[in-house]
Amino acid sequence: MTAPSLTIARYMVTNVTTLPPDLEINHAIALLLGKALSGAPILDESGALIGILTKKDCFKATLNASYYQQWGGVVSDYMSRKVETLDAGLDLLSAAQRFLDTPYRRFPVMREGEMVGLLSRSDLLRAFSEMW
Repeated sequence: MTAPSLTIARYMVTNVTTLPPDLEINHAIALLLGKALSGAPILDESGALIGILTKKDCFKATLNASYYQQWGGVVSDYMSRKVETLDAGLDLLSAAQRFLDTPYRRFPVMREGEMVGLLSRSDLLRAFSEMW
């Protein structure tokens, strides 16, 4: 079995922690820290992917909180709205190239317009490690 014949769907995480856009930012930060996550996809009421909140995005909220001496805002105020995704049928080598070409640590994985999982750098490294 060669790397190009395998798709990321086999190695992606499907039990993904997601956040709603109206969640208070301090609760979102606590959730990310509590679950040791570097970020989480943001889904609207219909389940559509509308953004992603990363720890880096959370620094904006912490700086704002430091300035005003209180937390303020919701996830949608701080999330990144431009989300790069991968297709579930993408081969492993192409996925590795996407990680090399971007600063992202994880990508939401889509199938026919629906988010079906998340692929991290660690997931992909584990896939290659298992092959060789």
